Amino acid sequence: MADTKREIERKYEAAAGDELPDLTGVAGVSAVIDRGLADLDATYYDTPDQRLAASLITLRRRTGGDDAGWHLKLPVADDVRDEVHAPLSDTVPPYLSGLVRSRVRDAELVPVVRLRSARDIRHLVDADGTLLAEVSLDRVRAERLSGGTGTAEWTEIEVELADDGDPAFLDKVDRKLRKAGVSRSSARSKLARALEETGKRRKPAAARKEKAAARNGKANDKGKANANPKANANDKAKEKAPVTAGDHVLAYVRAQREAVVELDPAVRRDVFDSVHAMRVATRRLRSTFRSYGKVLDRGVTDPIADELKWLAGELGVDRDQEVLTERLTTAVSELPRPLVSGPVQGRLRTWSNARRGGSRRGLIAVLDGKRYLDLLVALDAVVADPPLLEAAAGDPSKVIAGAVRKDFRKVAELVGRALDLPPGQDRDVAIHEARKKAKRTRYAAEAAAPALGKPAEALVKSMKSLQTLLGEHQDSVMARIALRELSDQAHAAGENTFTYGVLYGREEQRAAAAEAALPALWRAVEGETEV
Repeated sequence: MADTKREIERKYEAAAGDELPDLTGVAGVSAVIDRGLADLDATYYDTPDQRLAASLITLRRRTGGDDAGWHLKLPVADDVRDEVHAPLSDTVPPYLSGLVRSRVRDAELVPVVRLRSARDIRHLVDADGTLLAEVSLDRVRAERLSGGTGTAEWTEIEVELADDGDPAFLDKVDRKLRKAGVSRSSARSKLARALEETGKRRKPAAARKEKAAARNGKANDKGKANANPKANANDKAKEKAPVTAGDHVLAYVRAQREAVVELDPAVRRDVFDSVHAMRVATRRLRSTFRSYGKVLDRGVTDPIADELKWLAGELGVDRDQEVLTERLTTAVSELPRPLVSGPVQGRLRTWSNARRGGSRRGLIAVLDGKRYLDLLVALDAVVADPPLLEAAAGDPSKVIAGAVRKDFRKVAELVGRALDLPPGQDRDVAIHEARKKAKRTRYAAEAAAPALGKPAEALVKSMKSLQTLLGEHQDSVMARIALRELSDQAHAAGENTFTYGVLYGREEQRAAAAEAALPALWRAVEGETEV
């Protein structure tokens, strides 16, 4: 089994003969405890073209110290990573190889660098003896195993915050180290430095010093400038500011493609809200392909959109049911006790479990399958060799604005149709269609915002409000369908169905309230729309 911990650490430059500075004066530190020496031997794995390193991900097999085993480090923000541990074995554990599959695809993971470190360890503790941080002086020797030649040696200081520690404590240690003449490292990790110094082309020392100086200048910015690991991984792709309509659309497509790839490990680890976030990214991509059909050839993107719809469906197999069950469970809990007749909560649990169509294992099988990997390859191809049409070279203020206005007109048509219909099933369907189009228009406006500015940003906000209201109405529709089904099951089992009728009536009131609020909200949306 693998386990995960949040790692928050900072690295500093040190000269070969340096020792650890005296840290007894750091605020909050009552003692500095010598934990002795440890010899660490780590082999880092990556694809031959270093796809993991390009994404700031490290995968290593390490012996020595108190945490021997396999370690996968996934970036979260500057100085922050999630470290996934697996027991020591001769080959990469399948669970870890799965977590990097969206990056690695079908490429082989091979040893790229071996790092041997002599680590001198100190523990910083408070008056109660509680660990605040571990500080180590590492004398490192790197040996390139593939993709380059040579060796490199250096000494660095590493400060790792204790589990559940206050990140602000690292600032206190940082100030003490700076007063001692120690500066932040220009390398984000030992592996990054090893690859740089043992590769075929070594970076000049002057360039390394310049990079270190820039990093030190940002050290007290609390990671705001580079808090997003995607920005670091795609610096080269984003160096050129978007100019044409095609540039802006592709920038949005690239961001959503990267979101799908980056969220893959989180979905596999069952991180909170990760499934929902990946599903949203697939929807944004589909909407962009459709809204900007004059920019990107739909003959190419429509088949990809179909596959994105399939993936969203797989991601939502249990998600929609969970949301509906939570709505009904909350509604029951809010009822006064006299209005709850019969085993309503038990019936609800039985009904929900019977309707669950997926499982964690099933979702992982989807992510491990060829169809999903083929979809990722297709998205890569759209970014690398975009199927641009003539309008892609056009002025964003015309091409992009035109696409957004077209989507907005469709929303207006659907909302008007819904308002003209009497309450009932036809109106419910019309409101649902308007909700879907509002969501698509919101995503189109998101893509347009960098080019069109405040008008597009205002439209995003308006469409989000409209989507929320119409979504509440649709949730009520689905809840009433479920309540009829629950009532039928309860009746067949000889149970009292009174409570389901009460809940049904309350859901009708919620839908009616949403419908009553729609005209005023829509007038406000029309009045605020300038795109």
